[in-house]
Amino acid sequence: MPRYTQPRKTWQYSNEFKVKAVELSKLEDIKVNDVAAALDIHPFMLSRWRKEYREGTIVAKKGKKLTDFAKEKKEMDHLQKLERENARLRKENDLLKKWQRYLAEQHQNDLDSSKDSDQN
Repeated sequence: MPRYTQPRKTWQYSNEFKVKAVELSKLEDIKVNDVAAALDIHPFMLSRWRKEYREGTIVAKKGKKLTDFAKEKKEMDHLQKLERENARLRKENDLLKKWQRYLAEQHQNDLDSSKDSDQN
């Protein structure tokens, strides 16, 4: 196994980012996993940040507006709606593919049976 000459890269997140993530995860009808996926972080990390936020170890700088959480919630809802629609369309597509295979098999069976009757 090769030796690493450089130390592992560890991502450092600002307190503002952590607080923003925690506030997003505290919104109604939003899951921790959804927020973590949207921010491209591990759900365990977000859970740890939530604990640190409750304990008061991470706080945003005063006087700095974090974000408009209502707008982000709306975007998150829209994303979830699109994911549901995508799943529904995939199911429809799979069903249509199955139906097309079925029709192709029926057509082939009809051709085979007509060849058999022509040979007799």
